[in-house]
Amino acid sequence: MSRPLAILFLSTTFLLPTTTQADDNVEELKKPSLWPQWRGPGRDGRVGGPKWPDRLTKDSLQLLWRVPLGASYSGPIVGEDLVFTTETKNKETEVVYALDRKTGKERWRAEWKGAMTVPFFAASNGSWIRSTPAYDGERLYVAGMRDVLVCLDARTGEELWRVDFVKELKTALPAFGFVCSPLVDGDAVYIQAAASVVKLRKKTGEIVWQTLKDGGGMNGSAFSSPVLAELAGKRQLVVQTREKLAGVDSEKGDVLWSQAVPSFRGMNILTPTIVGDAIFTSTYQNKSWLYKVAKENDRFVVAEAWNNGAQGYMSSPVVIDGHAYMHLQNQRFVCINLKTGERTWTSKTFGKYCSLVAQGDRILALDQRGYLLLLKANPREFELIDEIKVSDDETWAHLAVSGDELHVRELKAIAAYRWAAPKE
Repeated sequence: MSRPLAILFLSTTFLLPTTTQADDNVEELKKPSLWPQWRGPGRDGRVGGPKWPDRLTKDSLQLLWRVPLGASYSGPIVGEDLVFTTETKNKETEVVYALDRKTGKERWRAEWKGAMTVPFFAASNGSWIRSTPAYDGERLYVAGMRDVLVCLDARTGEELWRVDFVKELKTALPAFGFVCSPLVDGDAVYIQAAASVVKLRKKTGEIVWQTLKDGGGMNGSAFSSPVLAELAGKRQLVVQTREKLAGVDSEKGDVLWSQAVPSFRGMNILTPTIVGDAIFTSTYQNKSWLYKVAKENDRFVVAEAWNNGAQGYMSSPVVIDGHAYMHLQNQRFVCINLKTGERTWTSKTFGKYCSLVAQGDRILALDQRGYLLLLKANPREFELIDEIKVSDDETWAHLAVSGDELHVRELKAIAAYRWAAPKE
Protein backbone atom coordinates (compact mmCIF):
# COMPACT_ATOMS: atom_id res chain seq x y z
CA MET A 1 0.00 0.00 0.00
CA SER A 2 1.40 3.40 -0.99
CA ARG A 3 2.33 6.00 1.60
CA PRO A 4 -0.31 8.54 0.47
CA LEU A 5 -2.97 6.15 1.80
CA ALA A 6 -1.78 7.12 5.27
CA ILE A 7 -3.04 10.62 4.72
CA LEU A 8 -5.96 10.08 2.39
CA PHE A 9 -8.09 11.52 5.12
CA LEU A 10 -7.12 15.13 4.45
CA SER A 11 -10.19 15.92 3.42
CA THR A 12 -12.68 18.07 2.72
CA THR A 13 -19.50 25.16 -3.30
CA PHE A 14 -19.22 28.20 -4.87
CA LEU A 15 -21.64 29.62 -2.26
CA LEU A 16 -20.43 31.38 0.84
CA PRO A 17 -21.74 29.80 4.04
CA THR A 18 -24.69 31.86 5.17
CA THR A 19 -25.43 32.83 8.75
CA THR A 20 -28.35 34.53 10.44
CA GLN A 21 -27.64 38.14 11.27
CA ALA A 22 -28.75 37.65 14.85
CA ASP A 23 -26.08 35.02 15.41
CA ASP A 24 -23.06 36.16 13.43
CA ASN A 25 -21.69 39.05 11.44
CA VAL A 26 -22.08 37.77 7.88
CA GLU A 27 -19.95 40.46 6.32
CA GLU A 28 -17.04 39.67 8.63
CA LEU A 29 -16.98 36.06 7.46
CA LYS A 30 -16.97 37.18 3.81
CA LYS A 31 -13.90 39.34 4.24
CA PRO A 32 -10.90 38.06 2.27
CA SER A 33 -8.79 38.45 5.41
CA LEU A 34 -10.42 35.36 6.94
CA TRP A 35 -9.97 31.66 6.24
CA PRO A 36 -12.85 30.25 8.32
CA GLN A 37 -13.16 26.66 7.12
CA TRP A 38 -11.95 23.83 4.88
CA ARG A 39 -10.82 25.23 1.51
CA GLY A 40 -11.51 28.85 2.46
CA PRO A 41 -14.40 31.33 2.58
CA GLY A 42 -16.37 29.76 -0.28
CA ARG A 43 -15.22 26.19 0.43
CA ASP A 44 -13.91 26.09 -3.14
CA GLY A 45 -10.25 27.13 -2.84
CA ARG A 46 -10.91 30.61 -4.29
CA VAL A 47 -9.90 33.87 -2.56
CA GLY A 48 -9.93 37.60 -3.20
CA GLY A 49 -7.80 40.15 -1.39
CA PRO A 50 -4.61 41.91 -2.47
CA LYS A 51 -3.08 40.86 -5.76
CA TRP A 52 -0.41 38.21 -5.37
CA PRO A 53 3.18 39.02 -6.37
CA ASP A 54 4.46 37.64 -9.67
CA ARG A 55 7.37 35.83 -8.02
CA LEU A 56 8.03 33.74 -4.92
CA THR A 57 11.17 35.06 -3.21
CA LYS A 58 12.22 35.92 0.33
CA ASP A 59 11.48 39.53 -0.55
CA SER A 60 7.99 38.88 -1.90
CA LEU A 61 7.06 36.27 0.74
CA GLN A 62 8.31 37.26 4.18
CA LEU A 63 8.27 34.93 7.20
CA LEU A 64 6.39 36.55 10.11
CA TRP A 65 6.63 33.76 12.70
CA ARG A 66 6.94 30.00 13.07
CA VAL A 67 5.78 27.90 16.04
CA PRO A 68 6.86 24.25 16.58
CA LEU A 69 3.94 21.92 17.33
CA GLY A 70 3.02 18.27 17.42
CA ALA A 71 1.94 16.47 14.27
CA SER A 72 -1.32 17.28 12.48
CA TYR A 73 -2.94 17.04 9.06
CA SER A 74 -5.60 19.67 9.87
CA GLY A 75 -5.43 22.86 7.86
CA PRO A 76 -5.09 26.17 9.79
CA ILE A 77 -8.11 28.39 10.41
CA VAL A 78 -7.60 32.17 10.35
CA GLY A 79 -9.89 34.53 12.25
CA GLU A 80 -9.78 38.28 12.75
CA ASP A 81 -6.87 38.19 15.21
CA LEU A 82 -6.39 34.49 15.98
CA VAL A 83 -5.07 31.50 14.07
CA PHE A 84 -6.40 28.08 15.10
CA THR A 85 -4.57 24.81 14.62
CA THR A 86 -4.59 21.28 16.05
CA GLU A 87 -2.11 18.60 17.04
CA THR A 88 -1.96 15.06 18.35
CA LYS A 89 0.25 14.92 21.45
CA ASN A 90 2.00 11.80 22.74
CA LYS A 91 -0.31 9.57 20.68
CA GLU A 92 -3.05 10.02 23.27
CA THR A 93 -4.26 13.63 23.43
CA GLU A 94 -5.75 15.99 20.85
CA VAL A 95 -4.97 19.68 21.31
CA VAL A 96 -6.43 22.85 19.78
CA TYR A 97 -4.37 26.05 19.85
CA ALA A 98 -5.39 29.67 19.36
CA LEU A 99 -2.33 31.70 18.33
CA ASP A 100 -2.03 35.46 18.03
CA ARG A 101 -2.28 36.25 14.34
CA LYS A 102 0.42 38.94 14.51
CA THR A 103 2.99 37.19 16.68
CA GLY A 104 2.17 33.47 16.86
CA LYS A 105 2.03 33.69 20.66
CA GLU A 106 -0.32 31.18 22.29
CA ARG A 107 -3.56 32.79 23.49
CA TRP A 108 -5.27 29.60 24.68
CA ARG A 109 -5.31 25.85 24.25
CA ALA A 110 -7.91 23.14 24.77
CA GLU A 111 -7.30 19.41 24.84
CA TRP A 112 -8.93 16.05 25.42
CA LYS A 113 -8.00 12.40 25.48
CA GLY A 114 -8.96 11.08 22.10
CA ALA A 115 -6.18 9.91 19.84
CA MET A 116 -6.33 6.53 18.07
CA THR A 117 -4.21 4.33 15.84
CA VAL A 118 -5.26 3.80 12.23
CA PRO A 119 -4.80 0.40 10.49
CA PHE A 120 -1.19 -0.68 9.96
CA PHE A 121 -1.30 -0.28 6.17
CA ALA A 122 -2.31 3.39 6.58
CA ALA A 123 -0.15 4.26 9.56
CA SER A 124 3.27 4.81 7.98
CA ASN A 125 2.86 8.57 8.30
CA GLY A 126 1.21 8.57 11.72
CA SER A 127 -2.25 8.51 13.26
CA TRP A 128 -2.66 12.27 13.60
CA ILE A 129 -5.79 14.39 13.80
CA ARG A 130 -7.09 14.97 10.27
CA SER A 131 -10.24 17.09 10.07
CA THR A 132 -9.91 20.86 9.49
CA PRO A 133 -11.99 22.87 12.04
CA ALA A 134 -14.66 25.44 11.16
CA TYR A 135 -15.04 28.96 12.60
CA ASP A 136 -18.28 30.98 12.57
CA GLY A 137 -17.03 34.21 14.14
CA GLU A 138 -17.82 33.16 17.69
CA ARG A 139 -17.29 29.41 17.96
CA LEU A 140 -14.79 26.85 16.71
CA TYR A 141 -15.96 23.37 15.70
CA VAL A 142 -13.26 20.69 15.94
CA ALA A 143 -13.55 17.01 15.00
CA GLY A 144 -11.48 14.57 17.03
CA MET A 145 -10.30 11.25 15.61
CA ARG A 146 -12.62 9.10 17.73
CA ASP A 147 -15.77 10.39 16.00
CA VAL A 148 -16.18 13.29 18.42
CA LEU A 149 -17.23 16.85 17.51
CA VAL A 150 -16.29 19.57 20.03
CA CYS A 151 -17.55 23.16 20.03
CA LEU A 152 -15.26 25.75 21.69
CA ASP A 153 -15.65 29.42 22.47
CA ALA A 154 -13.26 30.94 19.93
CA ARG A 155 -12.20 33.77 22.28
CA THR A 156 -11.46 31.71 25.38
CA GLY A 157 -11.20 28.04 24.38
CA GLU A 158 -14.00 27.11 26.81
CA GLU A 159 -15.78 23.92 25.75
CA LEU A 160 -19.43 24.72 24.98
CA TRP A 161 -20.61 21.27 23.96
CA ARG A 162 -19.38 17.90 22.74
CA VAL A 163 -21.02 15.09 20.76
CA ASP A 164 -19.54 11.60 20.86
CA PHE A 165 -21.16 9.98 17.82
CA VAL A 166 -20.08 6.46 18.82
CA LYS A 167 -21.99 6.78 22.10
CA GLU A 168 -24.80 8.98 20.85
CA LEU A 169 -25.71 7.01 17.72
CA LYS A 170 -24.37 3.58 18.73
CA THR A 171 -22.02 3.30 15.77
CA ALA A 172 -18.60 1.68 15.48
CA LEU A 173 -15.41 3.65 15.96
CA PRO A 174 -14.27 4.61 12.42
CA ALA A 175 -11.16 2.65 11.50
CA PHE A 176 -9.43 5.70 9.97
CA GLY A 177 -10.76 8.25 12.44
CA PHE A 178 -12.93 11.33 11.92
CA VAL A 179 -11.90 12.75 8.55
CA CYS A 180 -14.67 15.06 7.26
CA SER A 181 -14.32 18.80 7.92
CA PRO A 182 -17.46 20.41 9.43
CA LEU A 183 -19.61 22.85 7.46
CA VAL A 184 -21.39 25.67 9.34
CA ASP A 185 -24.46 27.24 7.75
CA GLY A 186 -27.09 29.37 9.48
CA ASP A 187 -27.80 27.83 12.87
CA ALA A 188 -26.55 24.37 11.85
CA VAL A 189 -23.40 22.28 11.54
CA TYR A 190 -23.28 19.56 8.87
CA ILE A 191 -20.84 16.69 9.16
CA GLN A 192 -20.17 13.24 7.73
CA ALA A 193 -19.78 11.18 10.87
CA ALA A 194 -21.21 8.01 12.45
CA ALA A 195 -21.03 6.39 8.99
CA SER A 196 -23.67 8.87 7.82
CA VAL A 197 -24.47 12.53 7.23
CA VAL A 198 -25.59 14.45 10.33
CA LYS A 199 -27.09 17.89 10.98
CA LEU A 200 -26.63 19.45 14.43
CA ARG A 201 -27.76 22.68 16.03
CA LYS A 202 -24.59 24.73 16.22
CA LYS A 203 -25.32 26.32 19.61
CA THR A 204 -26.22 23.15 21.49
CA GLY A 205 -24.91 20.16 19.52
CA GLU A 206 -28.41 18.67 19.38
CA ILE A 207 -28.74 16.22 16.47
CA VAL A 208 -31.49 17.37 14.08
CA TRP A 209 -31.32 14.51 11.57
CA GLN A 210 -29.15 11.66 10.34
CA THR A 211 -29.22 10.30 6.80
CA LEU A 212 -27.26 8.24 4.24
CA LYS A 213 -26.28 5.62 6.78
CA ASP A 214 -23.45 3.54 5.34
CA GLY A 215 -23.02 0.76 7.87
CA GLY A 216 -20.10 2.00 9.95
CA GLY A 217 -16.57 0.84 10.55
CA MET A 218 -13.91 0.94 7.87
CA ASN A 219 -16.34 0.93 4.98
CA GLY A 220 -18.70 3.54 6.36
CA SER A 221 -16.40 6.41 7.30
CA ALA A 222 -16.47 9.21 4.71
CA PHE A 223 -13.19 10.81 3.64
CA SER A 224 -14.85 13.72 1.84
CA SER A 225 -16.42 16.94 3.15
CA PRO A 226 -19.85 18.38 2.21
CA VAL A 227 -20.69 21.61 0.38
CA LEU A 228 -23.87 23.64 -0.07
CA ALA A 229 -25.00 24.49 -3.59
CA GLU A 230 -28.04 25.28 -5.70
CA LEU A 231 -28.68 22.48 -8.19
CA ALA A 232 -31.67 22.40 -10.53
CA GLY A 233 -33.23 25.30 -8.62
CA LYS A 234 -32.89 23.71 -5.17
CA ARG A 235 -30.37 24.73 -2.52
CA GLN A 236 -29.06 21.50 -1.03
CA LEU A 237 -26.24 19.77 0.78
CA VAL A 238 -23.97 17.90 -1.63
CA VAL A 239 -22.00 15.03 -0.11
CA GLN A 240 -19.65 12.34 -1.35
CA THR A 241 -19.75 9.15 0.71
CA ARG A 242 -17.44 6.17 0.34
CA GLU A 243 -19.61 4.89 -2.53
CA LYS A 244 -21.66 7.71 -4.05
CA LEU A 245 -22.53 11.35 -4.56
CA ALA A 246 -25.81 12.59 -3.14
CA GLY A 247 -27.93 15.70 -2.72
CA VAL A 248 -29.66 16.12 0.65
CA ASP A 249 -32.43 18.50 1.68
CA SER A 250 -30.58 20.61 4.24
CA GLU A 251 -33.73 21.28 6.28
CA LYS A 252 -35.36 17.84 6.39
CA GLY A 253 -32.48 15.47 5.67
CA ASP A 254 -34.31 13.81 2.76
CA VAL A 255 -32.06 12.35 0.03
CA LEU A 256 -33.02 14.21 -3.15
CA TRP A 257 -30.83 12.18 -5.51
CA SER A 258 -27.82 9.90 -5.49
CA GLN A 259 -25.26 8.60 -7.96
CA ALA A 260 -22.86 5.69 -7.48
CA VAL A 261 -19.24 6.75 -8.02
CA PRO A 262 -16.75 3.95 -8.82
CA SER A 263 -13.75 3.91 -6.54
CA PHE A 264 -10.99 1.65 -5.28
CA ARG A 265 -11.84 0.41 -1.78
CA GLY A 266 -14.28 3.27 -1.32
CA MET A 267 -11.62 5.97 -1.60
CA ASN A 268 -13.92 8.83 -2.61
CA ILE A 269 -11.85 11.59 -1.05
CA LEU A 270 -12.30 14.82 -3.02
CA THR A 271 -14.70 17.54 -1.93
CA PRO A 272 -17.51 17.72 -4.54
CA THR A 273 -16.89 20.54 -7.04
CA ILE A 274 -20.02 22.35 -8.20
CA VAL A 275 -20.15 23.49 -11.84
CA GLY A 276 -23.51 25.14 -12.53
CA ASP A 277 -26.07 22.34 -12.24
CA ALA A 278 -23.39 19.67 -12.30
CA ILE A 279 -20.82 18.08 -9.99
CA PHE A 280 -17.24 17.22 -10.90
CA THR A 281 -15.40 14.50 -9.04
CA SER A 282 -12.49 12.09 -9.46
CA THR A 283 -11.45 8.97 -7.56
CA TYR A 284 -8.35 6.92 -6.85
CA GLN A 285 -7.49 4.27 -9.48
CA ASN A 286 -10.59 5.13 -11.49
CA LYS A 287 -11.62 8.19 -13.53
CA SER A 288 -12.96 11.72 -13.46
CA TRP A 289 -16.64 12.45 -14.06
CA LEU A 290 -19.10 15.29 -14.52
CA TYR A 291 -22.62 14.44 -13.35
CA LYS A 292 -25.53 16.71 -14.30
CA VAL A 293 -28.49 17.17 -11.98
CA ALA A 294 -31.91 18.11 -13.36
CA LYS A 295 -35.51 18.07 -12.21
CA GLU A 296 -38.14 16.18 -14.17
CA ASN A 297 -41.76 15.83 -13.02
CA ASP A 298 -40.89 16.93 -9.49
CA ARG A 299 -38.06 14.40 -9.28
CA PHE A 300 -34.33 14.99 -9.38
CA VAL A 301 -32.45 12.96 -11.97
CA VAL A 302 -28.70 12.51 -12.40
CA ALA A 303 -26.90 11.76 -15.65
CA GLU A 304 -23.22 11.38 -16.53
CA ALA A 305 -22.18 14.16 -18.90
CA TRP A 306 -18.71 12.72 -19.56
CA ASN A 307 -15.79 10.87 -18.03
CA ASN A 308 -12.07 10.70 -18.72
CA GLY A 309 -9.13 8.71 -17.41
CA ALA A 310 -7.62 11.33 -15.08
CA GLN A 311 -7.29 9.67 -11.66
CA GLY A 312 -7.65 12.07 -8.78
CA TYR A 313 -6.84 11.13 -5.22
CA MET A 314 -6.67 13.57 -2.31
CA SER A 315 -6.32 17.04 -3.85
CA SER A 316 -9.62 18.82 -4.52
CA PRO A 317 -9.43 20.94 -7.71
CA VAL A 318 -9.92 24.65 -8.30
CA VAL A 319 -12.10 25.80 -11.20
CA ILE A 320 -11.11 28.81 -13.31
CA ASP A 321 -12.89 29.91 -16.50
CA GLY A 322 -14.55 26.57 -17.13
CA HIS A 323 -11.46 24.44 -16.49
CA ALA A 324 -10.60 22.25 -13.50
CA TYR A 325 -6.98 22.31 -12.34
CA MET A 326 -6.19 19.23 -10.26
CA HIS A 327 -3.31 17.25 -8.77
CA LEU A 328 -3.51 13.53 -9.59
CA GLN A 329 -2.72 10.20 -8.00
CA ASN A 330 0.35 9.98 -10.28
CA GLN A 331 1.68 13.24 -8.76
CA ARG A 332 1.07 15.30 -11.91
CA PHE A 333 -1.13 18.33 -12.43
CA VAL A 334 -3.85 18.21 -15.05
CA CYS A 335 -6.24 20.67 -16.71
CA ILE A 336 -9.69 19.45 -17.75
CA ASN A 337 -12.19 21.32 -19.92
CA LEU A 338 -15.38 20.97 -17.88
CA LYS A 339 -17.63 21.45 -20.90
CA THR A 340 -16.15 18.65 -22.99
CA GLY A 341 -14.24 16.50 -20.51
CA GLU A 342 -11.07 16.90 -22.58
CA ARG A 343 -7.76 16.79 -20.73
CA THR A 344 -5.91 19.76 -22.23
CA TRP A 345 -2.50 19.11 -20.63
CA THR A 346 -0.66 17.02 -18.04
CA SER A 347 2.42 18.24 -16.17
CA LYS A 348 5.60 16.58 -14.96
CA THR A 349 5.57 14.92 -11.52
CA PHE A 350 5.64 16.84 -8.25
CA GLY A 351 4.92 15.75 -4.65
CA LYS A 352 2.40 13.20 -3.43
CA TYR A 353 -0.17 15.84 -2.45
CA CYS A 354 -0.86 19.49 -3.24
CA SER A 355 -3.47 21.78 -1.70
CA LEU A 356 -4.64 24.42 -4.17
CA VAL A 357 -5.77 28.04 -3.69
CA ALA A 358 -6.68 30.29 -6.62
CA GLN A 359 -6.94 34.03 -7.20
CA GLY A 360 -7.79 35.27 -10.70
CA ASP A 361 -5.61 33.30 -13.11
CA ARG A 362 -3.03 32.36 -10.46
CA ILE A 363 -2.89 29.15 -8.41
CA LEU A 364 -0.83 28.57 -5.27
CA ALA A 365 -0.04 24.90 -4.69
CA LEU A 366 1.45 23.74 -1.39
CA ASP A 367 3.39 20.61 -2.33
CA GLN A 368 3.81 17.78 0.21
CA ARG A 369 7.60 18.13 -0.14
CA GLY A 370 7.54 21.57 1.50
CA TYR A 371 7.53 23.61 -1.72
CA LEU A 372 5.12 26.42 -2.53
CA LEU A 373 4.38 26.60 -6.27
CA LEU A 374 2.93 29.56 -8.16
CA LEU A 375 1.09 28.43 -11.30
CA LYS A 376 -0.70 30.29 -14.05
CA ALA A 377 -4.15 28.95 -14.88
CA ASN A 378 -3.47 28.42 -18.58
CA PRO A 379 -5.78 25.87 -20.24
CA ARG A 380 -3.38 25.44 -23.17
CA GLU A 381 -0.21 24.43 -21.33
CA PHE A 382 1.24 23.88 -17.86
CA GLU A 383 2.89 27.08 -16.58
CA LEU A 384 4.99 27.03 -13.43
CA ILE A 385 5.73 30.69 -12.72
CA ASP A 386 7.88 30.19 -9.63
CA GLU A 387 8.51 28.00 -6.59
CA ILE A 388 10.09 28.40 -3.17
CA LYS A 389 10.98 26.01 -0.36
CA VAL A 390 8.95 26.93 2.73
CA SER A 391 9.49 23.87 4.92
CA ASP A 392 12.11 21.21 5.54
CA ASP A 393 9.31 19.03 6.88
CA GLU A 394 6.39 17.64 4.89
CA THR A 395 3.32 19.80 4.33
CA TRP A 396 0.18 17.66 4.08
CA ALA A 397 -2.28 20.18 5.58
CA HIS A 398 -4.24 22.57 3.36
CA LEU A 399 -2.68 25.97 2.68
CA ALA A 400 -4.59 28.99 4.09
CA VAL A 401 -4.48 32.36 2.28
CA SER A 402 -6.10 35.30 4.06
CA GLY A 403 -5.63 38.85 2.81
CA ASP A 404 -1.90 39.42 2.39
CA GLU A 405 -0.99 36.47 4.66
CA LEU A 406 -0.30 32.78 4.09
CA HIS A 407 -0.41 30.16 6.83
CA VAL A 408 1.42 26.89 6.30
CA ARG A 409 0.81 23.98 8.66
CA GLU A 410 3.94 21.90 8.42
CA LEU A 411 3.74 18.41 9.85
CA LYS A 412 5.31 19.60 13.12
CA ALA A 413 5.00 23.39 13.05
CA ILE A 414 2.88 26.26 11.78
CA ALA A 415 4.33 29.29 9.96
CA ALA A 416 2.87 32.64 8.90
CA TYR A 417 4.07 34.59 5.85
CA ARG A 418 3.13 37.96 4.37
CA TRP A 419 3.01 38.95 0.73
CA ALA A 420 5.04 42.01 -0.19
CA ALA A 421 3.20 44.50 -2.36
CA PRO A 422 3.86 43.95 -6.08
CA LYS A 423 6.23 46.52 -7.54
CA GLU A 424 4.71 48.77 -10.17
